[in-house]
Amino acid sequence: MKYKAFHKLSYGLYIIASGYDGKKAGYIANTAFQVTSHPPQIAISCHKSNNTLDIILKSKVFSISILKKEVDTSLIGEFGFMSSSRLDKFRNVEYKTFATGAPIVLESSVAWFDCRVVNQFDVGSHILIIGEVVDSAMVTDEEPLTYAYYREKFKMLSPRNSPTYIEREKLAGEDEEGLPPAGKTEGGEKESEPGSDAKYSTICGYTYDPEVGDPSAGIPPGTPFEDLPDDYKCPVCSVDKGYFRKS
Repeated sequence: MKYKAFHKLSYGLYIIASGYDGKKAGYIANTAFQVTSHPPQIAISCHKSNNTLDIILKSKVFSISILKKEVDTSLIGEFGFMSSSRLDKFRNVEYKTFATGAPIVLESSVAWFDCRVVNQFDVGSHILIIGEVVDSAMVTDEEPLTYAYYREKFKMLSPRNSPTYIEREKLAGEDEEGLPPAGKTEGGEKESEPGSDAKYSTICGYTYDPEVGDPSAGIPPGTPFEDLPDDYKCPVCSVDKGYFRKS
């Protein structure tokens, strides 16, 4: 099996959120897709250990916020790599409630859907949930974020609870027969790949490449990881330098 083939499947990135008995929860998802037109229904896939799943199953409602291409990375960090059981993820974001009462994140979103749960299926590590759309709206005409762009920009893997999670070790060294080696184009020139001195966050997978630096933190290209400020934080999950390992 060639695991890199899974990266050719196309996904967006979304915030799935719900609320019940005064509690709000939400997570970053790359699996949300329309399954019917009459009535309009959307399916989501939620890991069984995800705190948001319990809230959705109790409330029978959820929202989907489609993230914009130039998303605020703090949203990815908190909603994607923190637990709603330990952190109020909504404390610093703009959100509203509409027909179902589920919190809908408007910040860094291009559109949203408000859904009521109509069915659910146990599919192994995840629960597949079908929701009927009761309301939706556009927030902006900006381009939506795709998982391919997100992965290329931040050199990241899926979170462990994602339906698309593949261990880094399984991806290492995979070259398809008849294709150029990893890091090379068909003409033999080097693709944009992290340098040998790159290091990645063991929490979220973000890769710091000294050749690129970190523009979001004002770190210029050519800055070795060892020369980063002592208080440097991962721009996605906010962990400190001690959580980084060599790629």
